[in-house]
Amino acid sequence: MFSLINKLACGYPDAVTDAPFLLLSIRGEDEAADDEYRAMMRFAGLGERNLRRIRLTHQPLGVVDLSQWSGIILGGGPYNVSDEPDAKSSTQQRVEAELADLLAEVIARDFPFLGCCYGVGTLGAAVGAVIDRAHSEPVGGVTVELCAAGRSDPLFAGLPDTFDAFGGHKEAASSLPSDVACLASSADCPVQAFRVGTNVYATQFHPELDVDGICTRIDVYKSHGYFAPETAESLKDAAQQRIVEYPMRILRTFARRYARPANPGSASGTH
Repeated sequence: MFSLINKLACGYPDAVTDAPFLLLSIRGEDEAADDEYRAMMRFAGLGERNLRRIRLTHQPLGVVDLSQWSGIILGGGPYNVSDEPDAKSSTQQRVEAELADLLAEVIARDFPFLGCCYGVGTLGAAVGAVIDRAHSEPVGGVTVELCAAGRSDPLFAGLPDTFDAFGGHKEAASSLPSDVACLASSADCPVQAFRVGTNVYATQFHPELDVDGICTRIDVYKSHGYFAPETAESLKDAAQQRIVEYPMRILRTFARRYARPANPGSASGTH
């Protein structure tokens, strides 16, 4: 009988008895949110039954029973934890408070978590990292270099020491606490990925983005202050010159490493 790992690798349909992963989305724009969800499923090797989604811009998080999930993925979006408090909408304030409570439990239990881009700000703030605007990067390709800890980390297994990824962010981690492992960096951003404990991760780059994905994001967010709107087409042209093929493996490895059977007799979800 095939194991869950083999089913993921071979593209088998997800099984009802498998504990799903949970994707938390902070994208209010349907086109970007749906594209993110499809990309996460595709690159993680999961179907809708095994990657459930909560759009935090549309509904409260509710109570998350970690025992019912294999792991949690937090997507990126236009929120920044370093935004001025009076500039944050009531929705952003609610989302940040909900994520802070959830991350406190995730960290305490060393529960499998992968925060993509926005994860650096939220997880970094939770562990006392310095999150500011000193190391922002423009939208587009970035060359990521694994640190010594990243080269030996199981989530980055099989990746070359240096690879291209897509990103674009206003805030970043300027420094990390001594007990947090920096896994990757880039020329303009000292923390491209880090790990808390054994199973809690954040990346500044987007492991779910390929060329089509970054072009969709450029179209959707061209008026959100990441770049001058009139440069959108040149940014897409530049992105198409990049060969981005390795970051997606992080999602597949995360799913393979942490997928587990559901607890017998229980229903997965939030309440």
